[in-house]
Amino acid sequence: MFATKEAPRKDGSRLVFLLAALGTIGPFTIDTYLPAVHDIASTLGASTLEVQQTLTSYLFMFSIMSLWHGAISDAIGRRKVILATLGLYILVSLGCAFATRIEDLWLLRGLQGFAACASIVVSRAIVRDVFHGAQAQRLMSHIAMMFAIAPTIAPIIGGHLQSAFGWRSIFGFMVLLGVALMACCWKWQPETLPAERRQSLRPVYLARAYWNVLTSPVFLSACGGMAFSFSGYFLYIMSAPMFLMRHLGVSETGFLWLFGPGMLGLMVGSWWSGRLAGRLSSQRTILRGYQLMGIAVTCNLALNLALPPSLPWAVLPIFLYNFGNSLVMPSLTLLVLDHFPEQRGLASSCQMFLQSMCNVVIAGMIAPMAWGSTLSLSIAMTCLMLTGAACFWLNQKIEVRVRG
Repeated sequence: MFATKEAPRKDGSRLVFLLAALGTIGPFTIDTYLPAVHDIASTLGASTLEVQQTLTSYLFMFSIMSLWHGAISDAIGRRKVILATLGLYILVSLGCAFATRIEDLWLLRGLQGFAACASIVVSRAIVRDVFHGAQAQRLMSHIAMMFAIAPTIAPIIGGHLQSAFGWRSIFGFMVLLGVALMACCWKWQPETLPAERRQSLRPVYLARAYWNVLTSPVFLSACGGMAFSFSGYFLYIMSAPMFLMRHLGVSETGFLWLFGPGMLGLMVGSWWSGRLAGRLSSQRTILRGYQLMGIAVTCNLALNLALPPSLPWAVLPIFLYNFGNSLVMPSLTLLVLDHFPEQRGLASSCQMFLQSMCNVVIAGMIAPMAWGSTLSLSIAMTCLMLTGAACFWLNQKIEVRVRG
């Protein structure tokens, strides 16, 4: 059913576009329907918190399956996994558009998470199948820069669809997104993992492999640095309806106030990370990123203590935070994958699983507790960033001990 194509040339810009496009499926699936939360609650006779839990169900299934999609792609190839899960994504998104009960939406959003995580997990493994060294860091930075556009335009698209056609049209948009991605991948996505490099799916082998990865202190500490650092911004994404509409008085079509600075920070940081590749070590690049995030959370706290919630001051620190975060993420991602060079798909799965479980906690627990005020959001962001920095510090200590 799935034809195998030749691996791309290492300078193939088409592969960069495909990998970046696959990475956008997650942000579009999460962020596009944020402006419709209140309308969904009204239509389905649910509370805002119950609609919020559709995000939790999505992220929970995303987390569980992210643990497996990479290992499956290590065994049967990257292309088959991507095409099969995109097909499932299209069908489930269509089901979401016709949901009549909040319980149906919980189930269908969970299945969306089941399908959507494959594209993100497998695309990261493809980067390390094909690219190496500074070239891999540049590609990861370019993908992150293109990826940054999705969370920014997604709520804008969702807000206008919601205003014009209602919330069900947002899931119709997701169907079209899935169809477009599947068509591009069917035509252009190569198989980057040759048969001789594939791994076994035998239970004993997999159990040993997962144990080795998930009990590695250096791997876990690097993943912690990524998960908690990203969560400082993800907290605001999950709190966007409350942060923007309740605290700042923004309309359902004004989500650009949050996602604009966020996107700009991600894009500029990703561009700068690519410029630093080969000139500055990964460790020093990551350290600079944490320094910038430290300045950002300090400014965020100071502004919320000194001023009432208002624009543009409430969103300016998010630009600087994401600038620093974009310096950290590409280099930390490569450090994570390079610890298990023969099982990059499985390692990518484990990293995404840990990131996603962190996101589940943010969406289901931390965001509802923190979105009561802009000050409490800034405090939560600071705590998450400091936890990420502590994880990276621990990672470097372990690395030194292992090398010594």
